[in-house]
Amino acid sequence: MLLLGVFLARFIPTLDIDASSDSLVLEKDQSLKTYRQVIKRYGSSEFILLTYTPYRFSLFSEGALDEVAAIKSALTNVKGVESVTTYLDVPLLYSPKVDLSDIKGGIKHLPEADAALARQEFLNSPIYKQLITSQDEKTTAIVVNLEDPKRVQLLRLEKQALLDKAHPTRQDKQALKRATKAYDKAVKARKQLEKDLIADVRQIADRYSDHAQIFVGGVPLIVADMLDFLRSDMAVFGIAIIAFIILLLGVIFQRVRWVVIPMLTCVATAVYMLGGIGLVGVKLTVLSANFIAILLIITLSIAVHLIVRFIEEEKKQPNATEYELVVFVMKAMFRPCVFTTLTTLVAFMSLVLSGIKPVIDFGWMMTIAVSVALLVSFLVIPACLLLIRRHYHETTDQVTNRLVDLFARFSQNHAPLMLFVGFVIGCVAVTGSFKLKVENRFIDNFSEDTEIYQGMLTIDRQLGGTLPLSILIRHEPAPADVAYMASAEHQDSDDSFFDDEDFSAEDFASDTETETSYWFTRAGLEDVEKIHAFLEAQPDSGKVLSLATLYHVVQDISGGHVDDIQLAFVKNSLDGEIKDTLITPYLSSDGKETRIAVRVKETSKGLERNEYIKNIKTFLTDELGYKEDDITLTGMMVMYNNLLQSLFSSQIQTLGAVFVAIMLMFAVLFRSVSLAVIGILPNLLAAGLVLGLMGWLSIPLDIMTITIAAITLGIGVDDTIHYLHRFKKEFQKDGDYLATVYRCHHSTGLAMFYTSVTIVFGFSILALSNFTPSIYFGLLTSLAMVSALLGALVLLPSMLIIFKPLRQNCHSREGGNLT
Repeated sequence: MLLLGVFLARFIPTLDIDASSDSLVLEKDQSLKTYRQVIKRYGSSEFILLTYTPYRFSLFSEGALDEVAAIKSALTNVKGVESVTTYLDVPLLYSPKVDLSDIKGGIKHLPEADAALARQEFLNSPIYKQLITSQDEKTTAIVVNLEDPKRVQLLRLEKQALLDKAHPTRQDKQALKRATKAYDKAVKARKQLEKDLIADVRQIADRYSDHAQIFVGGVPLIVADMLDFLRSDMAVFGIAIIAFIILLLGVIFQRVRWVVIPMLTCVATAVYMLGGIGLVGVKLTVLSANFIAILLIITLSIAVHLIVRFIEEEKKQPNATEYELVVFVMKAMFRPCVFTTLTTLVAFMSLVLSGIKPVIDFGWMMTIAVSVALLVSFLVIPACLLLIRRHYHETTDQVTNRLVDLFARFSQNHAPLMLFVGFVIGCVAVTGSFKLKVENRFIDNFSEDTEIYQGMLTIDRQLGGTLPLSILIRHEPAPADVAYMASAEHQDSDDSFFDDEDFSAEDFASDTETETSYWFTRAGLEDVEKIHAFLEAQPDSGKVLSLATLYHVVQDISGGHVDDIQLAFVKNSLDGEIKDTLITPYLSSDGKETRIAVRVKETSKGLERNEYIKNIKTFLTDELGYKEDDITLTGMMVMYNNLLQSLFSSQIQTLGAVFVAIMLMFAVLFRSVSLAVIGILPNLLAAGLVLGLMGWLSIPLDIMTITIAAITLGIGVDDTIHYLHRFKKEFQKDGDYLATVYRCHHSTGLAMFYTSVTIVFGFSILALSNFTPSIYFGLLTSLAMVSALLGALVLLPSMLIIFKPLRQNCHSREGGNLT
């Protein structure tokens, strides 16, 4: 086993956490495919945004302009950066206002444009308002556009094409292996490039931090910082938790061997799992990054139960040899441990039904890990017990014995009260569960003093919002519409509009595929304008950009009224720079689809993604009459929302299925339906209490907290099985319920108490993290352990005392001892 551990440990450094879009979507979510198509059609939406607020200069002074130019130059040279956009680079149409007839040659930029007019344009222009500069004129945005990962995209398409083949040949399977290997290599290289790029961008920002306040933000930064916090928590708090558990085990057992053996078991299980995952090339996700912590709980629970039983038998049978004691304990504990493992497997396998990719991966990972924990515990612990010479040392933990005795007496004297308390807890849990929400903000994951928090706050409040959302609307024109739009573009020059000598026939010769686009007519643009205005009116919307932006500009330049002929002229007159700014990102090449880009305020207190998306769809269908099939909303916001909305339904469905399955397993294990019902109720209350409190305290159900109910089930059911299995055995001695409760509390109850206290105090350390999901995970896991312990040591014996589900059988084969 040591050799196997050394072999597998070599693969641990290859592990990495994946927080890409692939790992944060539903298993069959088409939004990811749509999202990639949109990026391919309209350009990459990946960008990093820097906010620049100079200390000594005004934003439009020569010093600030020179410094922004220097920052831009440095950022442009960073590997992986496609372009950098600042207020020095955007085309100005109002500084001074250009003529419609001179739209090709009248474009200016800072600093050659009139500074006073430029300031007004950035403040009031429909294009740049709250996008380039803040309303107080103290902050400007520097947008760093990242290169498209073209190689990754091509390899992904190649891999997907091979996966989609209904009847792959042997050559196809070999090609798929090669494509998968090449894709994984390209993804790894891209992730390293982005990591280095973010580090370089932050280094450049730090270089100018003496002259200006600079925050760095954007979706890539959210992902990068989230992974950094997770890695830090795994390393720092992981070591702290292990150290704290070692300390508590030492205090509890007061013997080195009872500290070394369980910790060695936990370390071996962790090494086997991490090394095995690295060997097969499975990636950890944001969720499964915490699976080692949960595995530690489960392994430690098995180890402590085996050790406490060994110590108990060692006292009862001092003349037995080490081998006899080990064999007896392993035989006695094998059946309950196998069933606790099976019920825990059921709890975690329920996550496989969720339809959420990272949750599914976590479910499978924990299913395998729990099996490994059982196997390793039953190999490492007896081997260690046989190898380490026994020095019998009588130890009596008076404090713990008094506590478990107190629990037993409370169950004896207040059993009806405990049932009433259980009923009240059930009511609180049910009502709280209805208050559960899945709406959470990325910003809530970080402490207020972190750079990412401050950056997101500045971007949302002053520079148009953080999360990109794309709304795509298709319009298939009828033949009559096509004829009308074509004739509008080629009308005879008798119209008074053509009297100006600056215009000529070639100005109307279309050189694009959009010559008959509905979206470039006044009717189409007025529709876009209505959508644009609706989106701007939403409190959670930041900057909105669409063809309506161009429409507003043309209306302003032309003095108000704009007809289809003028629009046709404008379309063919715009140069590359203006076209790339105002048309290309918002109109498909065939002219049938328009895109409206929204930057959603991630820091908005009232942000409810699902309601926001529903309101947009309702407006488009009910108010404007578009068909649902012609409307597509896409972007990371939509994909993350799809994931969140599936969390609640999957949680309820999977928990219901798990409780039914576990109750059936209880009935088989204990051969009693009444005992199965009594055994499941404390666990139902424990899981319900955690979810109910989350609802009452407005803690969102997210991709990490969804696992807490499964943990509660896994640990709670383990305690219940151990207790009831021992209760049935002890009950056959005298048929006395009260005496049996006391004996079980002082044997199995001790192991349950030791395990729970150790884990509760160990995982409470996570409350010191700067990453909110880690804090919730630590505190809720601790709450789950306390709930499971009290359920098994107080409520469960109370129900046994009141309902008396067992009948005495003096000929039980489970009685007796070695002698």
